[in-house]
Parts: sequence; structure tokens; C-alpha cells
Amino acid sequence: MTQTLVLYDTLSNLPGNNWSPNPAKSRFILSYKGLPFVTVWVEYSDISIAMKAIGAKPNKRSDGTDVYPVPVLSDPNTGALITDSLEIASYLEKTYPEKAIFPNNSESFIREFDSAHSRLIIPAIKSIFARSAEILSPASAKFFIGVRSIDVPLPWDATYGEDWASLEKGYNTAYEWYQKTDGKWFMGNTFSYADIIVACRLLWFKRVLKEDEWVRISSWNGGKWAQLLTDVEKECKLA
Repeated sequence: MTQTLVLYDTLSNLPGNNWSPNPAKSRFILSYKGLPFVTVWVEYSDISIAMKAIGAKPNKRSDGTDVYPVPVLSDPNTGALITDSLEIASYLEKTYPEKAIFPNNSESFIREFDSAHSRLIIPAIKSIFARSAEILSPASAKFFIGVRSIDVPLPWDATYGEDWASLEKGYNTAYEWYQKTDGKWFMGNTFSYADIIVACRLLWFKRVLKEDEWVRISSWNGGKWAQLLTDVEKECKLA
């Protein structure tokens, strides 16, 4: 019998806490694969302390200093402690191969997709970061701004403008990708981690943006993105 895995995620002031896209990816996979897990919620300002305490590995910032991200996954079945959502996805696929998220040996392809999709939302990242800081506790918001502004310099402005136009253009590109496969999912009729990646970034937007801002995104491409989020949540038994 599989022992309960532990997922480390970050707190917010929102009902249900979850907001961050990367821990969401791990949560979606665990649920999709039907694996038992619990979530340990950590204040954003306490992530470094908490992750050091459990022995998690840091990543390197652009200035060379250590940063301890979430998600981190602890698997008591194997003793593994994995940092980074993409590495967690790879680990879970290899260790628990039932209900594949990298079907037909698609992991390297989906890794490339992840990078490409990230580039689509970069133009609007200041707006998204500004809204993200608003849903954190004061201490965590201060820490979030301090850490993220190393790579994404201040000021951050969430008002509608060129950022939003660029984001819509990016989603038009993603829409073309989906249209090429002529199916419900990115890989046609086959569900994969690519769809989880897209859905979890959409979930981030839905959770942190103002209602009218999310409504705007929901209207793009004939309602494609709100529907995709709903479909992926259902597929992963999170709806």
C-alpha cells in the first residue's frame, strides 16, 4: 500500500490557500495518478527556513545566490525529496507510471513546450506578480517582492495596458498550437502534462487577478482557456 506523499506549497490569504502555479502542477499530477498526499502549507517568507530544515536542495538565482523554491515533494515510499515542479513530474512518472503524463515518450518534447509556454506569459509577468503580492500576508508580500524583483525589476503595475495586449497575443499563439492537434488536448485526444502546465498558469491568473481581469482572459479565443482549466480540473479529479 502506498504511503502518503507530502507536498510543500505556499500560503495565501485566499480561501483554500492555493495560488502558486508550480505547486499546483504537482498537486494536479498527484490527484490525476490517484496517489495519496497531504499538503504542508508554508508562508512565502518562511520557505527558505522550512526547506532547509527538511534538507531540500536550493536553486540558484540569476545573481548566484541560493533560493529555496516550492514545490518540494517528499516521498516516504522511496525516501526521495524532490525540488522543482518539472523534476517532480519526471519523478512521479518514473516511480508511478500508471496514468501517464508523458505519453508516448513525450517528456523531452513537453519540457520544450514548458519553456515555450513560459515565454508567452513573460510580457505580462509584472502585472501578475503585482496581483500575486496582494494576496499574501504582509511579511510574505514583502519577501515575494524582494525575491522576485531580482529577476523582474520594479515597478510592477497591474493596470490594463501593453502587458495585457502582449499576454493576449501570447495566448493567441497557444491557441494556434492547440488548433493544430485537432483535439481536446495539446496532444490531440491524449491528455498530458502539457495541459496541466497550461491549466496551472490559468489557475494562477484566476486566483490572483481581479474578477474583471479574469473575465477578460476567459473571453479570449472563444472561451478556450476557461474551458481548458475546467476540463483539466475534471480530468485530474480536482473539480
